Amino acid sequence: MQITKIALILKFFLIFSLGQIALGNQNPKEPVDFNYNKKIYGTPQIESIKNWGLNSPTAGVVSDSVLKMEGLSVGIHSEKITGIAGIIGLGEAFTILQNRFFAPIFLGIIILVILTFFGHYKIIGSKKFNHHSKKFKVFSKYNILIHWGAAIPFMIICVSGLMMIFGDKLGGGTPIRIAKNLHFLATFIFIVFGILMFLMWLKPALFKLYDIKWLKIMGGYLSTSKNPVPAGKFNAGQKIWFWLSTIGGFIMAATGLIMHYFYGDINFLRLNAIIHNLLGFGVIAMLMTHIYMAVFAIEGALESILNGNMGEEELAIMHSFYYKELLKKL
Repeated sequence: MQITKIALILKFFLIFSLGQIALGNQNPKEPVDFNYNKKIYGTPQIESIKNWGLNSPTAGVVSDSVLKMEGLSVGIHSEKITGIAGIIGLGEAFTILQNRFFAPIFLGIIILVILTFFGHYKIIGSKKFNHHSKKFKVFSKYNILIHWGAAIPFMIICVSGLMMIFGDKLGGGTPIRIAKNLHFLATFIFIVFGILMFLMWLKPALFKLYDIKWLKIMGGYLSTSKNPVPAGKFNAGQKIWFWLSTIGGFIMAATGLIMHYFYGDINFLRLNAIIHNLLGFGVIAMLMTHIYMAVFAIEGALESILNGNMGEEELAIMHSFYYKELLKKL
């Protein structure tokens, strides 16, 4: 009887030890091959996807630590999925950003920029130059056409994008659907004119050493004096805006189209949504800054991109290096 008990105990430990050895030989880093449901990206499911990820089994999914599960269904008629093929686990991060931070940050940026420039206008005011002095041709008709060809759809994209972000606060419905369609169509127009504008102003938008000096004195906008400012055809602020609106704009267009067509798996879409929104913060802030500078910061500055002409005094003060270049050509 004792021998039988000892034999059973030894058998138990043998089986347990072999199991531990087998588990130890498994490579925990080896990715698990799961099938994923492409139908998850259909229109009926997208509202469910928006809030899906927080505290779910796929919240922290990465290529080498996929959690096995029975499957989750997204939407009423969708199939269950057993895993997500993705480059990084962005479920929880995306859900938190989308639900709690993106819209408030956009609102905060808009309010902060408006208050900042309202204070600037009241305390310092706009710079005034003699617009009856000699005029210099700084922009050709082609420059003006391409600028507005890119600027108008760009502003439509920004306004319609904000409408989509605050769609629930604006009541949703037809206005938001129209905004979504305008957002989509304006993107293609911007891509065409944006590329032409990039090629047109690439050279004058390259940074120079004197741009550092411009940044140190904030372009002279914090002073009421009229001392010459170190700047070429475009000052450092305009150059920053050029690169953000073109390269940044192209990246936003690419990420936006990827999301529109649901190209790629769910984590790739989440990554594109995060990039799209983060770039959007800078674009909205700089667009509002660009409009303020052109319309309010310098009296009559908008005329240069409407008729192509700029007064001699404004050129000599606000674009001193470019002014010297123009004088040499006379």
